[in-house]
Amino acid sequence: MQQLETQNLRQFKSQISLQRYVSTNLTSQLARSNTGSANRQIRILLSDANIPSTANAQIRVIDNKGTIRGTNEANNQQIVGQKTTDDTVKKVIYNNSAGSETTTFDASSNQYYYTKVTPLIKQSSGSSTPVGVVYIRANLESVYDSISKVTAIYLVAAVIAIIMGLILSIVISRAITVPITEMKEQTQRIARGDYSGQVQIYGNDELGQLASAVNNLSVRVEEAQESTESERRRLNSVLAHMTDGVIATDRRGNVTIINETAVEFLDIDSNQAIGQSILDILKIRNQYTLRDLLEDPDEIMLDFSTDDHDLILQAYFSLIQRESGFISGLACVLHDVTEQQKIDQDRKQFVSNVSHELRTPLTSVRSYVEALSDGAWKDPKIAPKFLKVTQEETDRMIRMINDLLTLSRMDSGTQKLNLELVNLNELYNYILNRFDMIIDSDEQKDRSDKHYTIKREFTKRDLWVEIDTDRFTQVIDNIMNNAIKYSPDGGIITCRLIETNNNVILSIADQGLGIPRADIPHVFDRFYRVDKARSRAQGGTGLGLAISKEVVQSLGGKIWVESREGHGSTFYISLPYEPYDEGDDLWDEA
Repeated sequence: MQQLETQNLRQFKSQISLQRYVSTNLTSQLARSNTGSANRQIRILLSDANIPSTANAQIRVIDNKGTIRGTNEANNQQIVGQKTTDDTVKKVIYNNSAGSETTTFDASSNQYYYTKVTPLIKQSSGSSTPVGVVYIRANLESVYDSISKVTAIYLVAAVIAIIMGLILSIVISRAITVPITEMKEQTQRIARGDYSGQVQIYGNDELGQLASAVNNLSVRVEEAQESTESERRRLNSVLAHMTDGVIATDRRGNVTIINETAVEFLDIDSNQAIGQSILDILKIRNQYTLRDLLEDPDEIMLDFSTDDHDLILQAYFSLIQRESGFISGLACVLHDVTEQQKIDQDRKQFVSNVSHELRTPLTSVRSYVEALSDGAWKDPKIAPKFLKVTQEETDRMIRMINDLLTLSRMDSGTQKLNLELVNLNELYNYILNRFDMIIDSDEQKDRSDKHYTIKREFTKRDLWVEIDTDRFTQVIDNIMNNAIKYSPDGGIITCRLIETNNNVILSIADQGLGIPRADIPHVFDRFYRVDKARSRAQGGTGLGLAISKEVVQSLGGKIWVESREGHGSTFYISLPYEPYDEGDDLWDEA
């Protein structure tokens, strides 16, 4: 717009400039001495000047004395002959200026005017003499009207272009932003774990290719997530059903994964365990540091035994390393070795007990044999006694070996049971009758020995139970022998047989010294004796109750003892039982 204004003003100025011949004639007329004739010629020249009417130009010719000699204003000829009052004209005349051009704004008419003062120079004999000036004052309204119109056109065109540009930009931006918005929403759904949506593809351009890539990414992420989730569920299932405890930590030793087995082993809450140090969880902070476990992972035995139960864990440590070798954590596997430790301890104790039990009779036999070898066999009184003791100790060792073989067969499962359906009332009564006969015969042989009474309290209903008769008889014999050994003179041994819902319960109660509370949990252990000196003196092997327990358990039953020191003991045997209806046959038809 500035260039347009400058160009229009330049063009306007060139249009209102007087032609050269007019300026030359005006100079000649001002140089004449005949003022009146010269003024008429000046008027004619000014009226013939080719000045556009739209400029509404005001032209005045002023001589070098400041007198107005002519004007093109038909209605303002009276100013001819008057002195000019224009300061610019005076400055050009009196200061011999080269002329001036100014653009002014008239506030009263609210219009711009162009004023040009051009000196008229007469050339003579190589010298120039100013004879006057030409004053031109033109209205610039036409120029600025044209500029305003062009400006309005430009503004309208700009507004239209802006509106069209906005509409086009909205259309283009929607064409770009809609797919981008859809892709953004799809990626947000993917981040939330929703892979069901698909981005619409609007074309084959870059956005279309990007939308296709997002759809492929959604499918790939869903497949990877399903694979990861499947692996996670498989890992959780494996960890949940492992019999060993598993603990995983980060590189600082804080627990990140712990399975239920480890939680049960350590008796802690799984939520509280996460984030704690493995040294505190395993209670080994005083013995080990995290650096010890990382630099030299090894096996550690942990004892979590309490008064209520025994628990010994073997902890295996290993490093969790990336392919680059960076250690990102520690894995710990807890294996319950309580039973193994107990078995090892029992094995050591068993070997020690067997060695001890065999060494005593062997030492005794060796002593008596050496005595006989040294000549005691010649003494008719001592030799029979030595031989009798040797035979008794030998029989005792044979019984012990037989009992050990029986236990060994039961432990290995090679001992077969000959099960048959037996009337337990009759079998129990038959066994007790044998002991009645033994007691009667002993009393007849030696009236000074102790005597006992066997009391029976049986249910009147016949109880048919499937058992191995020989093994069960051995169990009752062992318990009855103990009751007889430890009962006082004149004691009563009470034998009961009752029926419960699905079990038959036998009990044998004596009136002996009883069993101390601390010894009750161990009475069924092998070689365990409450009164060791008295048991050996009576020829016991210490294996009877252990064999009884194995037999009863092999029959699907349970055996236990209740006793209070000084008030006797009661042994209970519980066997599975199904009530038998007498209307049914006992035997299957062949």
